[in-house]
Amino acid sequence: MPDSASPASPRPILSVCIYCGSSDAVDQRYKDEARALGQVLAQHQLRLVYGGGGVGLMGEAARGASQAGGKVLGIMPQFLRTKERLLDEVETIVVQSMHERKMMMFEEADAFVVLPGGVGTLEEVIELLSWQRLDLHKKPIIFLNSGGFWQPFFDLVDFTVSKGFTPEAFRNTYKSVDKVEEVLGAIDELASHDEEIDTRRVL
Repeated sequence: MPDSASPASPRPILSVCIYCGSSDAVDQRYKDEARALGQVLAQHQLRLVYGGGGVGLMGEAARGASQAGGKVLGIMPQFLRTKERLLDEVETIVVQSMHERKMMMFEEADAFVVLPGGVGTLEEVIELLSWQRLDLHKKPIIFLNSGGFWQPFFDLVDFTVSKGFTPEAFRNTYKSVDKVEEVLGAIDELASHDEEIDTRRVL
C-alpha cells in the first residue's frame, strides 16, 4: 500500500470531455473547429466524452473523432433523445436526467475543453469551475476561445475578482487557447497531481 504522505502520480489523460453548443444555426468556423478538435483527440488516442447529440458543435466533434478512428462516448438524457438526435456510429449511454448526464460526463473525463456554446454550455462550465473553486477537483479546464468568443466571460470573471467575490488565484484554474492545435499542450500544462472529486459530495 502506498505511503499516504507521498505525492500522487500524475493522472493520465485518457478521456477528454467537451462542452459546446447544440445549435446548427452558428458560424461555420465554430463547426469546423469542433470537428478538427474531434480529429485531434482521435489522432492522439484520446477518447471523446460529450453530451451525446448529433447536432451543432456536439455532432461535429463526435463525427470528427469517430471518422478519424477515435473512441467516442455520448451521454444523453432520455428526454433529449429526439431533439438532439443520437449518433448511431458512437457509443451512447442514455440516462434519466440532466444532473445524471453532467455527473457521468465528469466521472468519465480526465480533462475538459469548452467550445463556443449558449446558456447550457455556460451552466455546465460554471458548475465545473465552481467545483474547482471549492477544491473538489483539479482536472484541467481549457477554453477554446475562437475569435475571442469567451472574452466577455473572462471579463466577467475579472470583474468578480476586482470586487473581491473571487480570489485572484482563480484565474489560474483554467487556460484559454485560440487554436485547436494548442488544446493538448494546454491540457498538459494544467494536468494535476491532486485527487479527483468525490462525487458523493456534490450529489
